[in-house]
Amino acid sequence: MRVDKYLWCVRYYKTRNQASIACKKGHVRVNGDIVKPSKEVYATDKIELRKNQVNYQVTVLDIPKNRVGAKIVDIYRLDTTPKSAFETQELLKLAKDYYRKKGSGRPTKKDRRDLDDLDYKNQQ
Repeated sequence: MRVDKYLWCVRYYKTRNQASIACKKGHVRVNGDIVKPSKEVYATDKIELRKNQVNYQVTVLDIPKNRVGAKIVDIYRLDTTPKSAFETQELLKLAKDYYRKKGSGRPTKKDRRDLDDLDYKNQQ
């Protein structure tokens, strides 16, 4: 089975087109090699893919006939992604919460002073 179709079947991407684009951009590796979307995948292959700033590591257990339900995905793959990859994603979410919401207007005088204090502390 093609690697783009496999990633779509085991629900890493919503569409097969998204999986193909990820392969073309070099976000998908099979056994350590960057691959094209047409690369054939076999059982025991190790797939590394980067999605939403997380590096997933997957071992192929079996090849599905077509797209499978979310409850039975684990029959076809073994997810060996380290927990630290997801912790960094949580830190990114917390860092984004600090910024002002889009459309909330110009920064207030207090916001500007806080930003100036941060810049001053970072320069020291």
